[in-house]
Amino acid sequence: MRSRYFGDRHFYRKVLTVAVPIMIQQGITNFVNMLDNIMVGRLGTDPMSGVAILNQLMFIFNLCVFGGLSGIGIFTAQFYGKKDTEGVRYTFRMQVILSFLLAALGTAVLLLTGSSLISLYLTEDGGGGNIQATFSYAKEYLAVMYAGMLPFALSQTYSSTLRNTGETIVPMKAGLIAVAVNLAGNYILIYGKFGAPALGVEGAAAATVLSRFVELIYVAGWTHKNAGRNAFITGAWKRLFDVPAALAGRISIKALPLLVNETLWSGGMAMLTQCYSVRGLSAVAAHNISQTFNNVFNVSFIAMGNAIAIILGQTLGSGDIKRAKEESVKLTVFSVLICMGVGFCLFIAGGFFPLIYNTSDEIRRTASGLIRISAVCMPLYAYVNASYFTLRSGGKTGITFLFDSCYMWVIAVPAAFVLAHFTGLSLLWMYFMVQMADIIKCIIGYFLMKSGIWAQDLTKR
Repeated sequence: MRSRYFGDRHFYRKVLTVAVPIMIQQGITNFVNMLDNIMVGRLGTDPMSGVAILNQLMFIFNLCVFGGLSGIGIFTAQFYGKKDTEGVRYTFRMQVILSFLLAALGTAVLLLTGSSLISLYLTEDGGGGNIQATFSYAKEYLAVMYAGMLPFALSQTYSSTLRNTGETIVPMKAGLIAVAVNLAGNYILIYGKFGAPALGVEGAAAATVLSRFVELIYVAGWTHKNAGRNAFITGAWKRLFDVPAALAGRISIKALPLLVNETLWSGGMAMLTQCYSVRGLSAVAAHNISQTFNNVFNVSFIAMGNAIAIILGQTLGSGDIKRAKEESVKLTVFSVLICMGVGFCLFIAGGFFPLIYNTSDEIRRTASGLIRISAVCMPLYAYVNASYFTLRSGGKTGITFLFDSCYMWVIAVPAAFVLAHFTGLSLLWMYFMVQMADIIKCIIGYFLMKSGIWAQDLTKR
């Protein structure tokens, strides 16, 4: 029984070798984002809310990039497991092309509809927030953030390919350097230190954009400099559109549902936040504080999800279907156990973190309650995330679409909408009920994983 749910020392060493660098990178990134949020939050509730609203929209773009690259990355991991360098090169080229397309599309959408989208989150509640000021801060932040969209997408292309080919340390280092630049830039540009002008929210955006260029330069520079270790990069840019049509079609069929899924899922998350914002600007501020802090702890199940996709993808690519099924169970159990401990720490810390912000006591109390609800739900998040990445590792992107975004729009978003517009429930009760609905998703995930339909080798030509 124990061997079914738990691995040996070698197994966990392999898992942690993949997961820990990702966890460190994302953890420090989210920690610096938290410091960024705190720095803006020290300017007052309106700047903090304006940046939070805009970041919710940027989150959709970021997840579109993640989804598109991840869909192609399924093949990267399996080609690498099969030791097919040319196959990895083809997937890298497709990721580069997709990065340019998504950056152009994201910029166009925000230029045309940015103001309207920001306005959806602005509801007066008498809590002291100023709608016009919040709108103005969001627009200032957006004007600068356009410049960072393409470098972000390209840096994720390089990092994704490196991770799927077994190199997790370099993307971690690139992320660490980037967050250091972001943190220093925030301190200097938000408050006007060392003779620089005090730019406020524009300074926060400028620091973020600068960090994205730095991250791209580091990760791309290392990849090209070490072409001997990264054979896929040789000639990858010279013949960028040289991808066999049949392979491009197969990859697109698998990747498109994942791209659509991440777009709809992130849009659903934005819609949930909009539903919460019906309770007023104070709800926007409290939700922003809680999500910023939660994200630091969420790296536990997010990193484990990435590790699950990479490990299972490589095992499937090697043709060992039976071992992949066995590993999926052990990886899921490991992820849930880790997140139980992380959730306990989050619950304790949730009572203190909101005190840092320059905002009202009511907003601090609400933020603390939201954090503790997320802490209780952490094992649920871990199981759902493990299910999602397991299904994705075998290319079952159509099923992941139904499992993830369809669930979001059929159950979570309608529930939040009804609670927001047809009940007088507080933000805390609304949030609690929406999060606990993930139990349904856990049950669905259990049966999908148990069926084994996800376990397939995609690299057979």
